[in-house]
Amino acid sequence: MEVLFERVAGLDIGKASVTVCVRIPGPGGRRVSETRTFKTTTRALGVMRDWLLERGVTIAAMESTSTYWKASFYCLEEFMEVWLLNAAHMKAVPGRKTDVKDAEWIAQLLEHGLLRPSFVPPPDIRRLRMLTRYRVQLMGDRTREATRLEGMLEDASIKLSVVASSLTTVSARAMLAALIDGERDPRVLADLAKGKMRAKIPELTEALIGHFDAGHAQLARSILGRLDAVEADLAELDAVIAAACQPWAHHLELLQTIPGVGPKVAQVILAETGGDMSRFPSAAHLAAWAGVAPAVYESAGKRSPTGARHGNKWLTTMLVEAAAATARMKGTNYLSTQHARLTARRGTGRAQVAVAHSILVSAYYMLKNDEPYRDLGPDWLARRNTEAHTRRLVAQLEKLGHTVVLDPAA
Repeated sequence: MEVLFERVAGLDIGKASVTVCVRIPGPGGRRVSETRTFKTTTRALGVMRDWLLERGVTIAAMESTSTYWKASFYCLEEFMEVWLLNAAHMKAVPGRKTDVKDAEWIAQLLEHGLLRPSFVPPPDIRRLRMLTRYRVQLMGDRTREATRLEGMLEDASIKLSVVASSLTTVSARAMLAALIDGERDPRVLADLAKGKMRAKIPELTEALIGHFDAGHAQLARSILGRLDAVEADLAELDAVIAAACQPWAHHLELLQTIPGVGPKVAQVILAETGGDMSRFPSAAHLAAWAGVAPAVYESAGKRSPTGARHGNKWLTTMLVEAAAATARMKGTNYLSTQHARLTARRGTGRAQVAVAHSILVSAYYMLKNDEPYRDLGPDWLARRNTEAHTRRLVAQLEKLGHTVVLDPAA
């Protein structure tokens, strides 16, 4: 088999150590392997880098092992080409599973060009990605605390969440604060409602009758304190992310012209893709990498549905949220119409993934061509195939018991 890279290194990454196999040309045209193991401290990785440079290594490859690959990758990326590998794309030799054999196997696959590198963004995008991912985790913490608060109120037979849209609204927080301070009269508690909630005072009075005791008050005080802390952290993080995104202000402005895409979704698209669409050969490649393209399984000439691919969960989650936002726009643009039509035929889940795919494909061409979003219009799907639309309308009328005779206009 042809050797494409003469001087390569394969790295098997662990938390405390990294095993490195170097393969270089030897006497008589043979390939020579040399393997060493290094610790993963910064100083030890510097020694590893110097050894690879001394051997003339021009390209190195390593598996994506948890977050342990980062130290080795960052140490080498300025001095040679480094590939990060998806473990699903390579398999070790059966019955020979050791760190040394894994490193040798990676090096052998690499020298013959049998591996594909994963996308690793540049340092500035990596820093932005770390911030946006932490924000998603904080938002998850906020949701979990709100769920715990609702569960505690259910234990006290307080049905506030049935009447209020959220337990974090101004009215709900005022009632919870009064409960914690010892107020138990449901009429007094319901009278704390503000704005539009005052129209629901009778329902609130019934919902606030329960057996809220000192133990519930202790838990509620703790949960609300954690919610306040998370909200403060989120507000501070939003400001940090906004400042970090300033170099890509134009990219964010373009992305927010897509229906359903707000500042947070645009920031995640930028942080996860890097904003440089030249790294992706096509929009289809980007959609597959993100995990919003359908997977393909074919055997003996038969194709079976396998759902969506595994991909970038951070990007997919935000795209699906943006798709859900288009559903609330009620036929005012192409994406909302696409969501409604697919929901009727395939269900909400598949409709949201399909609309997320449309959003990401639009983002690809917008960033690649530096142009804003151009909506096709809510009636584009009907205009694309007039005859099919006519058949659907006739079928709907016939299903209602009508006899339809078409008389085409001149």
